[in-house]
Amino acid sequence: MFIDQARIVVKGGRGGNGCLTFRREKYIDRGGPDGGNGGRGGDVILRAVAGKKSLLDLTYKPHFYAPDGKPGQGSNKIGRSGEDIYVDIPVGTVVYRDGKPVVDLKQEGETFLAARGGRGGRGNAAFKTQRNTAPMISERGEPGDHLELDLQLKLLADIGLVGFPNSGKSTLLSRLTSARPKIADYPFTTLNPNLGVAAWRNTRMVIADIPGLIEGAHEGRGLGHDFLRHIERTRILFHLVDVYGYQGNDAVSCVKIINAELKQHSPILAKKEMILVVNKMDLTGADKILSELKKAYKKMKIFAISAATGEGLQPLLAYAAKEVAKPEPELTVLPEEPLRFVVELDYQVHEEKDNWVITGTKVERLAAMTNYDQEEGLRRFQNILKKMGVEKELARQGAKPGDSVKIGKVEFFFEP
Repeated sequence: MFIDQARIVVKGGRGGNGCLTFRREKYIDRGGPDGGNGGRGGDVILRAVAGKKSLLDLTYKPHFYAPDGKPGQGSNKIGRSGEDIYVDIPVGTVVYRDGKPVVDLKQEGETFLAARGGRGGRGNAAFKTQRNTAPMISERGEPGDHLELDLQLKLLADIGLVGFPNSGKSTLLSRLTSARPKIADYPFTTLNPNLGVAAWRNTRMVIADIPGLIEGAHEGRGLGHDFLRHIERTRILFHLVDVYGYQGNDAVSCVKIINAELKQHSPILAKKEMILVVNKMDLTGADKILSELKKAYKKMKIFAISAATGEGLQPLLAYAAKEVAKPEPELTVLPEEPLRFVVELDYQVHEEKDNWVITGTKVERLAAMTNYDQEEGLRRFQNILKKMGVEKELARQGAKPGDSVKIGKVEFFFEP
């Protein structure tokens, strides 16, 4: 089954807790703190591999959680880090977060750090100072990233086949390549994209055949635009047209309709180099229709073929190989926007129902890593919040002693 979209949940491992211990050795006075740091949590990494052609596996197993780091130990022993886990995805997959693309994995072996593991908490040896030679404090491990990512596969091909249903796209693919797609005389025989590799002398070309389009596809009719993403990367488009048209539309109108649908999907796709391939030239009256097409579309390169008999395929393949062999055009570089420096606060305070909620990466990390069972750790947490100005900001916004304050998953009472 061909699946080209999937949603996955990735979670980096939590860092290991720091250790609170003291060196106790015979005949050694005042051994001092020797609690080691916790290990780093594992990362979740996406990796593009050539062997995969679908996102089907990820629909059955959408959750990927990396192992946590191990806690630190006495004698300044650092905990073992959690192992990174790799998620194999097809080459050509675009990763989206919150609806925005974050990375496009177009090369085999490319990787993307999807969820970072948390750092390990510090042991009490890390808190030793001249003033505090015996700290009774250690940190908990930092939580790892926890995200939902949307994956969208866009096949990598040199040539894309577009046209109405039953225009002969699958037949042409089977003629030019060793692919064996399903071929029948009813609309929408092709339900999923098919790939094949054609060769002309020393040039190899990957050809993608997508399900047929119909008028109104951008409104959801037929199979809609669901599969047009698979020809967005192609160098050339073969626009196949049946000489007898489709469902009451003549050949000239069919070309106009399909071009309009491509433009509705993407203006960039509509501007790609397009070759008009007039198919089924073995039928009666085909020469007259070919003349009408040449007259209506003078600016387009037109090839007359018969996918069923093989007529005209060699010139078409030779021209395509010549175009594919040309260097890829350089991407247009947009002018860079002037640099803008945005100063973000370390925290934000707002009232939510009966609670005061404090948000911000720094304060949320502090709250998650504080060990509240340790008096010294709790005192450090309060001092840091006070130095950051959180206490003053709560009072300014009207917080009263005894009000509930929430930072991440930690909730406590406001006591200035």
